[in-house]
Amino acid sequence: MPVKIRLTRKGTKKKPFYRIVVADARAPRDGRFIEVVGTYNPCMDPAEIKLKDERILDWLTKGAQPTQTVRSILRKEGVLKNFTAKLSAEVTKDEELD
Repeated sequence: MPVKIRLTRKGTKKKPFYRIVVADARAPRDGRFIEVVGTYNPCMDPAEIKLKDERILDWLTKGAQPTQTVRSILRKEGVLKNFTAKLSAEVTKDEELD
């Protein structure tokens, strides 16, 4: 089951509000999801972003692929930097054991 981290639209007409969710790639945009891992409100100035960093890192290590928009949000918030640092630390630890 391919898993994506993506946005689902909430809010009213002309006032979007998005949830950042982990969902099966085959599910519709606003359909079933596995877990809510954050929110994104572009109507605020600056845009309001709330993330569950630990849960996002957990899903990324399990192989979930973020969409382009979510990837840019994660990069802006520094979550992808933490993920790459965590991966490189694990690789270094594995090399030391060999």
